[in-house]
Amino acid sequence: MRTYLLPALCMAIGCLACANLYAQSDGETQDWEQWRGPQRNGVFVGAPLPDKLDDSTLQQLWRVEMGPGYSGPLVVGDKVFVTETKDKKYEVVRALDCQTGEQLWETSWQGSMQVPFFAAANGSWIRCTPAYSDGKLYVGGMLDVLVCLDAEDGSEIWKIDFPTQSGTKKPDFGFVSSPLIIGDDLYVQAGEAFLKINKNSGEVVWRTLQDGGGMMGSAFASPTLGELDGQQQLLVQTRSDLAGVDPATGNVLWTQKVPTFRGMNILTPTVFGESVFTSSYGGRSFMYNISHSGDNWQASTGWENRVQGYMSSPVVHDGHVYLHLRNQRFTCIDLENGESKWTSEPYGKYASLLIQDDKILALDQRGELLLIRATPEKFDLLSQHRISDQETWAHLAARGNELFVRELNAITAFRFESE
Repeated sequence: MRTYLLPALCMAIGCLACANLYAQSDGETQDWEQWRGPQRNGVFVGAPLPDKLDDSTLQQLWRVEMGPGYSGPLVVGDKVFVTETKDKKYEVVRALDCQTGEQLWETSWQGSMQVPFFAAANGSWIRCTPAYSDGKLYVGGMLDVLVCLDAEDGSEIWKIDFPTQSGTKKPDFGFVSSPLIIGDDLYVQAGEAFLKINKNSGEVVWRTLQDGGGMMGSAFASPTLGELDGQQQLLVQTRSDLAGVDPATGNVLWTQKVPTFRGMNILTPTVFGESVFTSSYGGRSFMYNISHSGDNWQASTGWENRVQGYMSSPVVHDGHVYLHLRNQRFTCIDLENGESKWTSEPYGKYASLLIQDDKILALDQRGELLLIRATPEKFDLLSQHRISDQETWAHLAARGNELFVRELNAITAFRFESE
């Protein structure tokens, strides 16, 4: 069902893409069109972040109450796109005016579910952060459906119900992997595989890494694009393996087992030089070196570190990776040799990370916003400010001098001021 609350505004911002570049705008108006931002790495290009966080440097612009959700918001042109689970029955997508929070349109479908085990304690609401490209919005629903919407008015353009159309089972933990769009192609882990889909028609171009969900059939990690040993490739982390995939053909170039507890490979892989960093719950942190001779690719372990990542994807600065761990601490690791430089005291269960130059903005699950200096010398907490009394599981979004925070039952926009 679809409800229009205001006339849709004209979309002036488009999405440019090519085979080896992510869609992005210029300068301080850089749109937040996908998981972890324009380049999918948590890097924020915008107004300089402040040196401290308090009511004088962080002003609330508006707040809109809504049902619960894990999905991070998108900010494109004059709109903010956000999802929710409503009445434990419907999945809802809303478009809001980014300046006022006023609702522009709403679209929903029936499709909620109950996740199993300890994951249910944190809620069973919609998880996948959508993606935007060329006036279209791509949203993953918990029951393994992928829906393409017109970003102007919320009307449905196409929909793939993977269990119905492919005969795959519904994932026990829901649709979690966030879509990656390059040109006319959409890549995502769904339907018990890694898929390439034509973003305009919804046609599945190829399927690979079949049953990539492994145990209980749902992959958690979101793919990313990188260049390794001179070749563009998709980095895909299934519940058991890390893999490099040819974007054109779907050929799996190499695979590497990633030790983990019950397939909890969740974070997005990070390319560093000719290597890939990852970290798993119940496993360790790993740097895998990737090389090839002719058509033969291979992965080998460069180093291991005993610290365990969880759900938070890391950011990188000056040869060091900054990561939030399973034990709720932040850590800094030298990417050249795997040496731990420091580990902090515990914070929340989860933190989404943005980085600008040597400043990390971390929103933890308790509603605390942290400003951390990216330095290997020590854990340097510059400032800390509570911005929500609710839990904040979704990833931060930022554009210009504004932050968009998806609270458990609301979305709030802030404007920050540099001193």
